[in-house]
Amino acid sequence: MNFKAILYILGWVLNIEGIFLILPFIVSVIYNEPQGKAFIIMAGICLLIGSLIVIKKPKNMNFFAREGFAIASTSWIVLSVFGCLPFVINGDIPTFTDALFETVSGFTTTGASILSDVEALSHASLFWRSFTHWIGGMGVLVFLLALIPITGGTHMHIMRAESPGPSVDKLMPKVRQTAAMLYFIYITLTILEIIFLLAGKMPVFDALTISFGTAGTGGFGIKNSSMADYTPYIQWVVGIFMMLFGINFSFYFLLIMRRFSQTIRFEEVRNYLLIIISAVVIIMVSLFTSGSLLDMNFSEKLRHTFFQVSSIITTTGFSTLDYDTQWPQIACTVLIGLMFIGACAGSTGGGIKVSRISIMAKTIKKELNLFFHPKRVIKIKSEHKAVQHEVIRSINVFFIAYMIVFAVSVLIISADGHDFTTNFTAVAATINNIGPGLSKAGPTENFGFFSHLSKYVMIFDMLAGRLEIYPMLILFVPEFWKGLISPNSVIRG
Repeated sequence: MNFKAILYILGWVLNIEGIFLILPFIVSVIYNEPQGKAFIIMAGICLLIGSLIVIKKPKNMNFFAREGFAIASTSWIVLSVFGCLPFVINGDIPTFTDALFETVSGFTTTGASILSDVEALSHASLFWRSFTHWIGGMGVLVFLLALIPITGGTHMHIMRAESPGPSVDKLMPKVRQTAAMLYFIYITLTILEIIFLLAGKMPVFDALTISFGTAGTGGFGIKNSSMADYTPYIQWVVGIFMMLFGINFSFYFLLIMRRFSQTIRFEEVRNYLLIIISAVVIIMVSLFTSGSLLDMNFSEKLRHTFFQVSSIITTTGFSTLDYDTQWPQIACTVLIGLMFIGACAGSTGGGIKVSRISIMAKTIKKELNLFFHPKRVIKIKSEHKAVQHEVIRSINVFFIAYMIVFAVSVLIISADGHDFTTNFTAVAATINNIGPGLSKAGPTENFGFFSHLSKYVMIFDMLAGRLEIYPMLILFVPEFWKGLISPNSVIRG
């Protein structure tokens, strides 16, 4: 294990966080709020510690898959711990556990909150809370790779450890170029949304924070009603951009490169859009047949339905109404299904991912066909290419690990004594990085009522969900930390 290389990159992570922490301080100056002092204090601490660490670059910057996992998991933990301290210092969230839960929820783009009155927070805290979504959406390590010329190592392992999806490939010849391209697309889409929201006469502060939450598919609102109090135009804009940020960024890269024939054949994006359309149709039919929302006309029902479908499948978590109490059970069941499916691989969305669901479905179909034709050679294809056995194996193992973590988490938080729907959907909402669940964890509720133990379980779930399980689970394997073992003998990436 190359601990010096890991520590060096952690130092750069702290430097980047220190720079980002200056932004909410600037917001506090604009609004003349004393709470901003906590952010500049932590900015100084992060920059001091980070600068001391990176003064001397290690001679050996080579690392492999296990270092990549260690860098991803420890970076996100360090980022969250230092990022939560301003909330504790300025008193907006005085309890460390609650502040850590809120911050992890922000960085992992989950959007689950322990706050009962969001509007009581200072503008600086509201800005930082939403900005953590934007930082975590694409990933701080991807940002690091885009800016810092770290040479001498196999840095694809970092991107693979942090980026979502069954497989991660370079869009450009070099990892740094790929990271820069991803952030170019990310920033461009964010700016476009801000422009559209400002065109709808949304206040600048609201447009920035809501765009950060949409871009990272996080869902932290700055109002207690989430998105319910905004105009239909703004709700449509946010709903559409949530859907856009849930698309695989490779699709946008192909558009930029004018490879239109490849974009048309992009199987995952087609499946993703088909799932959204199907979910909207099913929910709309259920609303009319059940007599729900009788005070709304067709266009209003369509707007709320599309918004919630887009919000849940992209794991953003914004809401325009309390679907838990206002929608029929079949509509809520569809939303629960979307929680697990999630967005596309290579997007800022969470969940299992459309590509994994598609490959698992094809694997089942293959096994069923083999019952009738045992000697037949059947290849599973995705995006018109044969899927390698290693990818199929990793998806199967991922799903098993995912279900084990899910089941154990539900079991542990059940000790709090809440109803099954609350426990099940709270874990689903955190491990899939969605935010709201159902019942006591519904869209108009919060997670503040859970015990400290349950909150730490869900903190782990949020990190595991954002980092795709392995980087968090592998920290519990003793052999992983043994420096005497050759890197190549433990894990290959």
